[in-house]
Amino acid sequence: MRNESKASRVFDVFNYSFLLFLCLTWLYPVFYVVSLSLSSPAPIITGRVTFYPIGFTTDAYHHIFRDSSIINALLFTVQLTVLGTVCSLAVISLAAYPLTRKQLKGSGLIMRIIVFTMYFSGGMIPTYMVVRGLGLFNSVWALIFPVLVDTFLLIIMISFFRNLPYELEESAKVDGASNFTVFLRIFVPISTAIFATLTVFLSVNYWNTFFNALLYIQDPRKLTLQVKLYQVLNMFSDAMHDAAGVSMDVIPENVRGAVIVVAVLPIMVVYPFMQKYFIKGATIGAIKG
Repeated sequence: MRNESKASRVFDVFNYSFLLFLCLTWLYPVFYVVSLSLSSPAPIITGRVTFYPIGFTTDAYHHIFRDSSIINALLFTVQLTVLGTVCSLAVISLAAYPLTRKQLKGSGLIMRIIVFTMYFSGGMIPTYMVVRGLGLFNSVWALIFPVLVDTFLLIIMISFFRNLPYELEESAKVDGASNFTVFLRIFVPISTAIFATLTVFLSVNYWNTFFNALLYIQDPRKLTLQVKLYQVLNMFSDAMHDAAGVSMDVIPENVRGAVIVVAVLPIMVVYPFMQKYFIKGATIGAIKG
């Protein structure tokens, strides 16, 4: 017993040490990027910036937000994220619920067609032609409709709904409830975990919209935050190149760090509040009984 106890303690020490090492490995890039964005140019050039800022300054953030169009891009991206997440959740849940009902004929064939889209998509050019044909250019819907339904997330929700007790639906229908009433009044309230899980996935996807915005948005008032920050970084790099030898308060490393922080900070703030639902929703669909 003593040997087992000693071996267990040795294992715990090794396990915790290894996990601590992994945590530091994953956290170091975060601290490094934040430190770059808040450090003065000289320590960055000499390579002295590691875990904490040296020569603390917020000039990089002042440079980014000096242009009011950054705020417009931020507000547009928030609108896109909220609207896109709500629409995707509605469509995915309304598609997943009937596919788990026994009375739906041909559900197996429909599932095969849905899975087929995971391997073969319409392609960039056909999708571009469809968006142009529908007159969606320079609108928020051009960034929502092409990615409205994520097949992987749809399958996750189908798996979750299949594990819910079928007796709930039967008892509700005995009382005269319709299919939509059963879905809205019974299944949605008890599916908070899976909705929260999909909300995390979808909100991150919409928040990071970049390539589709380059394709479908030409109005400078409707650029996503990722595209606008990319433009700011490029313009700053060009200005640095044209002003070679001129002393500046910030350097490209400062701006890159600030751009990364601005792009990921909102998601990092929201995620801790969704974490418990995310973990529950990511595992509950795989457990029966």
